[in-house]
Amino acid sequence: MRTARTSTDEVADERRQLINVAYRLLGSVTEAEDAVQDAYTRWYGLPRSRQEEILSPGAWLTTVTSRVCLDLLGSARARRERYVGAWLPEPLPDRTEWDHAGGADPTGPADPADQIVLDESVTMAFLVVLESMTPAERVAFVLHDVFRYPFAEIANVLARTPAACKQLAASARRRVSVARAPVTAAGQADVVRHVKEAWEAKDIAALVGLLDPAAVMTADGGGLVGTVLRPVEGGAHIAQYMVAIADKAPGLELLERSVNGVPGLVAQRAGVVMTVASFDVSDGRVTRIWAVRNPEKLRPWAWEGGARTPTAESER
Repeated sequence: MRTARTSTDEVADERRQLINVAYRLLGSVTEAEDAVQDAYTRWYGLPRSRQEEILSPGAWLTTVTSRVCLDLLGSARARRERYVGAWLPEPLPDRTEWDHAGGADPTGPADPADQIVLDESVTMAFLVVLESMTPAERVAFVLHDVFRYPFAEIANVLARTPAACKQLAASARRRVSVARAPVTAAGQADVVRHVKEAWEAKDIAALVGLLDPAAVMTADGGGLVGTVLRPVEGGAHIAQYMVAIADKAPGLELLERSVNGVPGLVAQRAGVVMTVASFDVSDGRVTRIWAVRNPEKLRPWAWEGGARTPTAESER
């Protein structure tokens, strides 16, 4: 039988894993933290005798967290129908970039964003594909293909047979398979740097040359800040839009930063982070741009003594 101390340690040690699972399922740091907190609340609400009967607290917490996420994914579709403009996942910084600027306090509580492992399963391109899946497909795919949970355990989450869960994951995998393999980080960094330079120079011709003719730019302001409500399609139209933004926002500073583990751009003005942009690159050209401007989704990008994220009031 496990001792109470051992059980407590096991439970506490699962937090990082649970945050990673929940973020990939929900695409939101805030919602992921809430889902994990809900799971812990349920665990600590169990009688001690029931806790001692559970052989693997980690598996129990993963099952509960995944069920909470499944419920949230079901209700999210209705919420996003009411969302102003396009909904995009919350972008994640590489927190090691901020430490030298007086970032996270190593003695303080861990920020949920700090605990998320940045790999190919959290790139904006990958998360956007996950958004196209049904809630059940997403849970089955993420738990099995990303975290290697067996279908027998996933069946407990989805209340379906292991065979049905296997079919859900296969269906989700077909959606992912149509997505092109990402370019190397170095190759993407070069393209992003050229986009930054052309944007700063307001060089429409150079931007058009860097953008795929069929490129699409999607922006997420959430109705809290001004932005286009529909995707901008076509390299020429995107280039014109980017230059128009630069004209309307004097003093805008562009910074090359890691966004969800791959090279991206952060736009800030007077030390306030205004936009975080992610890119998808193919054959040396940008095919997709995802620009998150909703200040509620930019909170992980704030750090002490450095850039701040805007409030809704500061944008009006």
